[in-house]
Amino acid sequence: MQQLKIIIPFLIALFIFAGCSAKIEQKKNISNATVQKADWDEIVGFEADDLTFALQVFQKDCKVSKKYDNLKEVCKKTNDINATTNAKDFFMSNFTPYKLLENKKKDTGIITGYYEPLLNGNRYKTKKYKYPVYSIPSDLLTIDIKKAYPKLKDYLLRGKLEGNKIVPYYTRAQIEAIDPTKSIHLKPICYVDDKIDLFFLHIQGSGKIKFPNGKILNIAYAQQNGRKYYAIGKKLIKLGVLTKSEVSLQSIKKWLIENPDKIDEILNLNNSYVFFKHSIKAATGSLGTQLVANRNLAVDRKYIPLGFPVFINTTNPITNKPINQLMIAADTGGAIKGKIRADFFFGNGEEAQELAGKMKQQGKLYIFIPNTQIKEN
Repeated sequence: MQQLKIIIPFLIALFIFAGCSAKIEQKKNISNATVQKADWDEIVGFEADDLTFALQVFQKDCKVSKKYDNLKEVCKKTNDINATTNAKDFFMSNFTPYKLLENKKKDTGIITGYYEPLLNGNRYKTKKYKYPVYSIPSDLLTIDIKKAYPKLKDYLLRGKLEGNKIVPYYTRAQIEAIDPTKSIHLKPICYVDDKIDLFFLHIQGSGKIKFPNGKILNIAYAQQNGRKYYAIGKKLIKLGVLTKSEVSLQSIKKWLIENPDKIDEILNLNNSYVFFKHSIKAATGSLGTQLVANRNLAVDRKYIPLGFPVFINTTNPITNKPINQLMIAADTGGAIKGKIRADFFFGNGEEAQELAGKMKQQGKLYIFIPNTQIKEN
């Protein structure tokens, strides 16, 4: 987990934010984000939200967020009967809200969405089910180098041995070229019938596989090949086949289906490749907890630590109606990078897929910092 820190220089706070900003520093730092202290009444939709439900999700997630002592202290209070019966007072008494800023003039960023997909699969490879869902390869090395190189504490080294050297692990194209029935390192959990759906499963990070006998297998993110994520929609924009406003999961999939000779070329532009594991739970996030539809976010933990409450102001991508509600940061993603950046978990089913695929809205984020975190500085 990345070490995080919120820093706003005093002079900027004095001259730009007129005394409304704060600096939050502690032994265990919070975030690298620039923030502006907010009043509770300026958070649109806070009092109208179902805060009792939000508190239940917070209680689930904060219990496994082990890094932040101050969050643990607040988490213990959720066991108190008063906290569970008056969620609004609980949040207002124990936290101070801070609005995330892109810069001194911009307080909005991109909010995308994700969901739990359902794919058709089989335990064994057949003519129909021929695309492997891989578990972690036995030759994939994941090396934590922060003890040897503290300045690189935010990075994990992934690769494989080649002689006596560690080299980058295979790209997506190289993995796709391997015959899983002959590989000694790559072992499939199962096989699915659609390469495009499998690609989007990698992006979502978890999902369900339905076998011919009706049995459902839950699979969750286990590891990644260490290669950089590339959004293939960018290429389709460059080719002129889609405009920026048209790009969505649905439009990309439609174009790929209509251009089968281009599928491999386009998909392999994204060198990132995800490996999975069996899960007894439905969709799980980076915290290891089961995700709750419309209440969990995937974030860039360089700016938002996992387990923390985050209030979001954004809009529904189909109806354009406001979405103003308290979420809990419980997941991460290779494409979720930035100061004001989040991925909204919509759950599963056709409606969730439709919403997630089209979600690319502007939004504001408020991170709730435990009051004890602030008082110690």
